[in-house]
Amino acid sequence: MTAPSLPDADATRPQDAPGAPGATGRERGVRLRHELRAVHALVYRDLLRLSAQRTHTALMLLQPVLYLFILGGGLAALIPDTSLGTGYQAYLFPGMLMMTVQTPAIMVGIRLITDRESGYLRELLMAPVHRSTLLLGSCAGGTIVSTVQGVVLLALAGAVGLPYDPLLLALLLGGIALTSFTITALALALAVGLNRPEVFHMLLGVVMTPLLFLSGGFFPIDNLPGWAHTLAAANPLAYGVDLLRRCIALRVPNQAGTAGIEWSTGPPPVLLESALLLAVGVTALLWASHRFSRPE
Repeated sequence: MTAPSLPDADATRPQDAPGAPGATGRERGVRLRHELRAVHALVYRDLLRLSAQRTHTALMLLQPVLYLFILGGGLAALIPDTSLGTGYQAYLFPGMLMMTVQTPAIMVGIRLITDRESGYLRELLMAPVHRSTLLLGSCAGGTIVSTVQGVVLLALAGAVGLPYDPLLLALLLGGIALTSFTITALALALAVGLNRPEVFHMLLGVVMTPLLFLSGGFFPIDNLPGWAHTLAAANPLAYGVDLLRRCIALRVPNQAGTAGIEWSTGPPPVLLESALLLAVGVTALLWASHRFSRPE
């Protein structure tokens, strides 16, 4: 089984571009099919990699599982349920979902750099499609792979006391997909201007680790120092964790846990949190697309 190929260079002429003089509706349709074919090829490549690297995928899932059952199980005996509004493992579950989708989403940025380093990206750029289409395909592939891995951990919801309620699972799946898209877009925005994976890894340590600890995934944001509340309110990962936790609260009120993001007017509505996450992801992807459109 091989991945679908990108459109051939001779398949689309410059005058067939949607905005070109004399371009007909049929030519614009052909052009659109080429763009969609390129996105499909890149998504399919990521899915093939996911199915082929099962050991690597299992190891990426191992860390959040260990955190959830070993760290969570150990601290559950020390942290009273009354201080969190729920058991510690149930409280930790949204944070572990965030950790699960974060790793494969970040890998998209690393692959962009390694593809540039190996020359594979230059071959991709020879395809007669917009550069932004290639970036969109990478983002879509990373989002789907991250969501799939999040669903694997989601299957363990019953082990932390959450019911397998279809609506709850659907809400959490939507939150996982939205969070995966936002983190993938941020990873691409961070990686698009870099040429060495070592620099990217260094930036991840400086940027992503503090964001994860400021997300409220491990402990309530209220327990942070006052100055850190402002940073948490500007942290997209905090909105992702809070969105997942509040999705749980909608269906299982006794597992609501403590409050997460708090504005001066109170906690933001769930729909507004979702819209903010989507806006951050779209903005990051547009900025990355603008940078990526520059000639190599």
